[in-house]
Amino acid sequence: MKTEMDFEELMDEAYGLPNGPAKLGMLEEAARVADVNGMVMEAYEARSEIVDVATFCGYPMKALIAFSWQLGKFDQQPEEYDEETLMWSYKWILGKMPDFPEISREKIMELLEDFGRRFKSYGYSERSYWYYRFRIFMDFGELEEAGRSYDRFRTMDRDFMSDCEACEQDEIMRYFLLKGDDEKVLEAAQPILKGRMSCAEIPHLTLSEILMPLYRLGRTVEADKHQTKGYRLIKGQNDFVQSFAEQMDYLTRTNPAKGIDVLEETLVFAADHEDPYAKMLFYARAASLLRRWAEESPEYRLRLPASFPYEGDPGDLLKLADYFAEHAQTAAAKFDQRNGNHHVSSLIE
Repeated sequence: MKTEMDFEELMDEAYGLPNGPAKLGMLEEAARVADVNGMVMEAYEARSEIVDVATFCGYPMKALIAFSWQLGKFDQQPEEYDEETLMWSYKWILGKMPDFPEISREKIMELLEDFGRRFKSYGYSERSYWYYRFRIFMDFGELEEAGRSYDRFRTMDRDFMSDCEACEQDEIMRYFLLKGDDEKVLEAAQPILKGRMSCAEIPHLTLSEILMPLYRLGRTVEADKHQTKGYRLIKGQNDFVQSFAEQMDYLTRTNPAKGIDVLEETLVFAADHEDPYAKMLFYARAASLLRRWAEESPEYRLRLPASFPYEGDPGDLLKLADYFAEHAQTAAAKFDQRNGNHHVSSLIE
């Protein structure tokens, strides 16, 4: 029978690993050992780490499941657990929920309001509630409602539970990107591009997000520099599937040969990714890139990962493009049904 020492050994080993599948697997085993031995506090500790690691290394569904377990235990005995750590994790979960079309709009809004009530009851600023409301309505494609939440959260004071300034600024960029205002996107990006704002994922995300606005404004020399730097920052990391999609979107128009390199290097991450929204965007951009590459190099055979579930000829680029496009369109239809509009489908047209 597993013992408490086994749990501690697993956790110690996990803490010594970098974020990634190996660390996540170690934490999941620690949680299992704690569950089997009725070690509730230890099981909670392991799941707290799972939420953190899974959120930022490409396994958001694992984070959602672990957090749901935590929240249930917290509500049973709130005096036993730290609400600050849990509420910080709650923010990560709110940010990921709209990426899963099987999570209903009603459930997302229910949890947003629950989050808001909890924050208020603990005396935290309402800024975080309005900021996540802003983000969620952007995900729904309801930009007027997102704009109202944007106006609210921008007037409120930050506190220690607010997201970092770099992450907030990146979301503001996304708002103007969805509104189609490329000049505003680049204006909002300036504090990040000048190095005044940064964090673990910024400017990594930002450098890929500004590529198409720069392209549409005819600033391709500048865009090329950001593309090179941005890809160097995210290369080999499976939490940046959406950024890989943005890279391919730009390279399809400017350097499709380089785009094919990106596709071949990153497809293994996209195919195994748990986030259906990021995967949808990746597959949509892959389809467009392959159609463009078929015009320039029709004899090319795409190098697919051994585990990739495609039984056709990788040398038939147009059929392979159709495969990717069909996956993306099917996913987009699910998002549109959940959201009640055609916002997500419009993003991959």
